[in-house]
Amino acid sequence: MCGIAGFVTNDILNDPRQVLNAMLTRIRHRGPDECGVYLSDDAYIGSVRLSIVDLASGQQPMCTQDGRYWIAYNGEVFNHPELKSLLEKKGHQFRTNCDTEVVLHMYLEFGVECLNQLNGQFAFSIWDSFEKELFLARDRMGIRPLFYSEVHNDFVFASEIKALFEYPGIRRQMNIIGLNQIFTFWTTQTPNTAFKNVYELPPGHYAKIKNGKLSVKRYWSLSFDNCRHISVSDAVDDFRYLFKDALKLRMRADVPVAAYLSGGLDSTSTTAFIKKIFPEALNTFSIGFEEKDFDESVFQKEVAHHFDTRHHSVSFKNEDVIDLFEKVIWHTEIPVLRTAPFPMFKLSKLVRDNGIKVVITGEGADEMLGGYNIFKEAIIRHFWAKYPDSHLRPLLLKKLYPYLPQIKDAGTSALKLFFGYKLSEIDSPAYSHLLRWNNTSRIRNFLTSDSLENLNGTDLVNEYERGISSKVSNYSPLAKAQFIESNVFMSGYLLSSQGDRVAMGNSVEGRYPFLDHRIIEFCASLPDDLKISGLDEKYLLKQVVKDVIPKSVLKRPKQAYRAPIAQALLNDKTGFVDEYLSATKLKEAGVFDAARAGKLMTKLRKNTTINEVDNMALMGMLSTQVLYELYIRNYRHLSTDEIEPGRVMNPTYQEKL
Repeated sequence: MCGIAGFVTNDILNDPRQVLNAMLTRIRHRGPDECGVYLSDDAYIGSVRLSIVDLASGQQPMCTQDGRYWIAYNGEVFNHPELKSLLEKKGHQFRTNCDTEVVLHMYLEFGVECLNQLNGQFAFSIWDSFEKELFLARDRMGIRPLFYSEVHNDFVFASEIKALFEYPGIRRQMNIIGLNQIFTFWTTQTPNTAFKNVYELPPGHYAKIKNGKLSVKRYWSLSFDNCRHISVSDAVDDFRYLFKDALKLRMRADVPVAAYLSGGLDSTSTTAFIKKIFPEALNTFSIGFEEKDFDESVFQKEVAHHFDTRHHSVSFKNEDVIDLFEKVIWHTEIPVLRTAPFPMFKLSKLVRDNGIKVVITGEGADEMLGGYNIFKEAIIRHFWAKYPDSHLRPLLLKKLYPYLPQIKDAGTSALKLFFGYKLSEIDSPAYSHLLRWNNTSRIRNFLTSDSLENLNGTDLVNEYERGISSKVSNYSPLAKAQFIESNVFMSGYLLSSQGDRVAMGNSVEGRYPFLDHRIIEFCASLPDDLKISGLDEKYLLKQVVKDVIPKSVLKRPKQAYRAPIAQALLNDKTGFVDEYLSATKLKEAGVFDAARAGKLMTKLRKNTTINEVDNMALMGMLSTQVLYELYIRNYRHLSTDEIEPGRVMNPTYQEKL
């Protein structure tokens, strides 16, 4: 795993090598083991490396023997030994045993089509020094990030936005369009980001830059409309085979590989399979919570004992939210509406403190196998919509959210008021998410008049519905919901703010067997009742592991991963929240109206029970204000003394200097 950065320029910078080194220094946490750069008259490309495969000879950037093609690569291609064997049969010769060189030669042999043969998580650049063309690519699901910007005649790219901001001429400004998307969908819609003129290469896409022209194209998409007829037993066998193989591939490394253990079905299943395939000692890592409503440590300890793992755990306290706030937002580079990334940041630090660089995680199982409550919520709302005056049908919703007091204790009228939003619009392609997005978008009530005016009355949900309508017209209601979760929420939030960014903030690589492209394509083709049977989520996975994991985990109700918000922020004794949400700082950032924000804070401090909408508003405003402070108002470019020099990979250019 690594971080990459670079630029293609027609202008002559005063000191391009210093600029590239500054960009790489900003993302050194992604690769603390090595740093390398390639310099030419047209392109400047660099890498910081977290050494995991071929520790001795996998240095980057790497070139072909003739010096024409140069690659800077972030990620892992897990099937690289098989691809290397394929290439050797075609006459390719290799100098290393690392996947970086395999990816480079795959591009030489197959061009863009090579992307469909890569099984992994990656974002990389390849510079063709003869054609003066830059090629960028990102993995299918967007596990690894890749951002870019254009300034004057230059094209600049990097694994993280903070590296772009070290490039002369790139201005740091909040993007109200991107913020509006966050305050609806929980994340931006690619290519937008939270900053103006900074863009994200979408998942499953590649880009080419030549003669100052950028073209972006899709090479892969996930379809949910090829529903196959398959028996439960055949589906179990097929999934078991694919999952075992996905894990075998993701255990490949020249350093120890550990596993996260939340105590839920997904991580327990992953641990069970790892121990069966690799019975030797396995390090597992968990995080518990001081507040019992969020804590799953009892199940974590039970699973660790059941599989005899070397277990490590850490407790997350409410005050950790304040302590970690600026550090987490520095790494996410985007406002967040939940505190869930904060415990994940602390957990990844525990992993790194124990000398581990790689960890297996269970992300993707909920999206692909029907695990989220939002899927079941849509099923109940569909059922309820047939008889909207029913007093019994809305009561089913109470089964989904026993951890939310306002839902658990609600009567029929209250449930109808909350869940009845656009109940009858079952033909909407985004029916499953209309309620969530409506609740989230209430954050916009706190925007300034100028911010609202700049949005020109944009109806994001309507626009999104029109955009996906033809794509999902033949999908089942569940398939439509899965399409939205996998295309909007998963890459933009789950795999980013809660995944790559907080893990790599501690120089830890996460690996996701449930997101092996063969598994997600297989799951997308399954009939709905193998995912959700009645209201029993992840039915197929439960059938696969029913004889190998503890019954207590198999039968426990779904518990969403959450972390304290209002409990932590409103009890802040440091003045952190009041400072960032002060009228002075709110007016300076210009995103939120100070008077409206003040009314919310007064309301929250008076109430003992705080609803999820207000929780999101509080978190959204605070994280936006912190983002503004860190990246705009108080951003400080690296000084010359702070910049760590990269190792120059092209000594002939040095002679030209």
